[in-house]
Amino acid sequence: MGFTIGISRGIRDIRSGSRRRGRGSGGTAVAEYTGLWGWDVVPGARAAAGTCSCGRAGCRAPGAHPLDFAPEIPAGSPLDDVSEIWAEYPGAAMMLPVGRTFDVIEVAEPAGCHALARLERMGLPVGPVAATPDGRAQFFVAPGAAAALPELLYRMGWDDPAALDLHGLGPGTHITAPSSDRGGRGPVRWLRSPALDSAPRPPEARLVLGTLAYVVHRSQT
Repeated sequence: MGFTIGISRGIRDIRSGSRRRGRGSGGTAVAEYTGLWGWDVVPGARAAAGTCSCGRAGCRAPGAHPLDFAPEIPAGSPLDDVSEIWAEYPGAAMMLPVGRTFDVIEVAEPAGCHALARLERMGLPVGPVAATPDGRAQFFVAPGAAAALPELLYRMGWDDPAALDLHGLGPGTHITAPSSDRGGRGPVRWLRSPALDSAPRPPEARLVLGTLAYVVHRSQT
């Protein structure tokens, strides 16, 4: 009950801030992630013509990594604080640290769309699902999934999990949040938007992994 009330108050606060600052405010978009869904956010680099705004020669992930000198904005930060910090990094991408409130299972987008439809038809719990401009679908699942993924797949009967185009992202990684640009290739978008019943507490990986693995396997044969 307390959690639901807190989220409801956060919605009212953020919507009020949107009216004061205008719907185009980057700070308001960040505050939706920190205030509504309980996700930390880090200002990220952006890329243009293959060159990363971080300024490092030979950057390994142009436009797809946090800025080293930027502060992390923790979940629950007040809207005014978020707006003030974000204003110092105009044009920055919104990056979400993985491995805290969620891990990510990543597959090819066509397989991800097919699997998402199957999961929804079966009435299984599904968290947010993002799609990147390079054709990947990212399923948000409970923390710990990335480390446990090989064992979970093996227990489900997949003798060679490495052969599947299915990968776990966990602690130490970041993903680009919708609708930020990723690597100069275009914006990340939601295939399934965050919702109150799943975003703060995404499902355990085992609840979606069987369907994901099956669809990915079928798409590779």
